[in-house]
Amino acid sequence: MQQVENIFGLTSASTGSGAVASSQLGTAINGFFSSLSSLEANPSDTATRQQVLTAATALAGAFNSASSQLSQISTSLNQQVSGDVSQINSLTSSIASLNSKIASTSPNGDAGSLEDQRQEDIDQLSQLVGLDQISTSQNGISLTTSGGAVLVSGDQSFQASTTQVAGNTDVLAGDPPQDVTSNLSGGDLGGALQARDQYLPTYSAALDNLAFSLGTAVNQQNKLGVDSSGNPGLAIFSLPGSATGSAATIAVSATSPGAVAAASAGEGSSGNGNATTLADLSTTNVVGSQTATGFLASFLDQVGSDASSVTTENATQQATLTQLTSQRNSLSSVSSDEEASNLTQYQRSYQAASQVFSIVNALMASAINLGEQTTVT
Repeated sequence: MQQVENIFGLTSASTGSGAVASSQLGTAINGFFSSLSSLEANPSDTATRQQVLTAATALAGAFNSASSQLSQISTSLNQQVSGDVSQINSLTSSIASLNSKIASTSPNGDAGSLEDQRQEDIDQLSQLVGLDQISTSQNGISLTTSGGAVLVSGDQSFQASTTQVAGNTDVLAGDPPQDVTSNLSGGDLGGALQARDQYLPTYSAALDNLAFSLGTAVNQQNKLGVDSSGNPGLAIFSLPGSATGSAATIAVSATSPGAVAAASAGEGSSGNGNATTLADLSTTNVVGSQTATGFLASFLDQVGSDASSVTTENATQQATLTQLTSQRNSLSSVSSDEEASNLTQYQRSYQAASQVFSIVNALMASAINLGEQTTVT
């Protein structure tokens, strides 16, 4: 979650209006409305009108930058999915091969070193994806994802693959191969998919909604006023036909300072009635039942809450994993194989869950500097 926090300019102590004030987008919104207040006080001044367009450009740029950074995170997560699938295939091939070697060695030969290698491969695999393990004849092991897709059965491994769906990298697995993206959980892969499919769409939609609603409100009000030439005002911002994609594409369409319609109709081009109404949009509910900064504050609080929840859950999972690892390592030689097997299975489950929260936590940590020009890695 840290990546998302960095985009939105948040800190662990930032909430409500404090989060808005410290965020790059909040700064841009406040700067835009401040320029309109200055125009209200000096509607005939060309330089003041230009300041409005400059602030509008900065606001559009903050939306563009935040949207771009969320897209970069999505691209990075898609690359991670592809890399994880490649590693999963390598490990399942190795495990299937070891199953075959162990079967040909047992029961008369010593397969201990082969079993240790298989155990190590399964442990590595469990860090990539949540697993269910079944012991089979001839000391074999079958593995499925926690959603039931077969990865290893005896000496056969069933290779996973990726496919592009609506710009995302989805996962095919099992026998026969099926799209299992929505059923995968646990491990590095589960964490990447959860971050990409659960959190990012919500944040992108909120960002688009804010850009579209605020831009539309400003455009509508500017059209009700009169520009410096006495003509009806035009749109300040260019926007798509709906909220989707608004944060990525919002731009300033006004080409000259005179296009800012400071005067109200019938007031004369030197009036300030419409500038007053434009400035008052800062306290008007333009995003549903919320002001622009009120909506942003609620949104940033949600991002911060998500980050806090993930951090807490990650710490809990890590503590449990540490305890299980200690218990497993301290098993005496007289402990039953069943007890050891159960502890190993529990350990893998928590290891997979812990890895999910680690990945999602890394996403949230990047979110809290919305609109800041940074490189997302």
